[in-house]
Amino acid sequence: MIVFLNGKFVPESGAVVSVFDRGFLYGDALFEGLLVTRGRPFRWHEHMERLQRGVDFLKLTVPFSSAELLRHALRLVEQNKMPECILRLSITRGITERGYSPKNATRPAVVMTLHPSPVIDKMPCWRVVTSSFRLLGNDPLADFKTANKLPQVMARAEADAAGAQEAILLNHQGRLAEGTTSNLFWIKDKALFTPALPDGALPGVTRGVVLDLCVKMNIKCKERKARPIELLKADGAFLTMTSMGIVAIESLDGRKLGQSPLVKKLWSEYRSLLETS
Repeated sequence: MIVFLNGKFVPESGAVVSVFDRGFLYGDALFEGLLVTRGRPFRWHEHMERLQRGVDFLKLTVPFSSAELLRHALRLVEQNKMPECILRLSITRGITERGYSPKNATRPAVVMTLHPSPVIDKMPCWRVVTSSFRLLGNDPLADFKTANKLPQVMARAEADAAGAQEAILLNHQGRLAEGTTSNLFWIKDKALFTPALPDGALPGVTRGVVLDLCVKMNIKCKERKARPIELLKADGAFLTMTSMGIVAIESLDGRKLGQSPLVKKLWSEYRSLLETS
């Protein structure tokens, strides 16, 4: 595997980041995961807009423009001969003196790696559990993909232990927020609902694609402050994520959920969008 590291293309065995890098020490970093299809990153600009908002908020230094990163990403895909894959872009603050203070950071690490994308020939349907870990509502860091993901890691461990494929995290007030790597939607009376962003949800790129599809398909969709009971009463529910697109939810904590045909329609529209983008 060839890896992009700070402007160079190197074998993965030589792709080394310092043990003094703040991304390693504190998770002081941002990342984006992008679906690459037919050799092109899907929704590149939307991912870069979110990344730039995070860079501005954290006051990171990025030595490459979005256009330069795209050129490097395309070359990385070509060198690895992986036209269908997941691209991960990571940007750390770099190295400082010992301690939490971010001042005088030097040598940020900019890394791009490729990973096999899942083969999807039909709509996935997952078992989901409710995590015991909680997110903070109105957390400004929830707007970005920071490298601090321990709540999500521990929630996913709970899902693994329960034989489920994903876990739903609630916020500190017990309201629905998001999955460990996904956004959440549910359907009631032919309308679509998704947790309000201030309740702790990441503004996911695939989430945004689904909202756009709702406009195209004339489906009413709104954000809602909601508790898990709404999923149990819903006509159907699904997750959205870069790697898998749209994934139906089969059950929550062992209780079967409704299976609305609207989920399959949205999945079909999303797959068509991928094929024509």
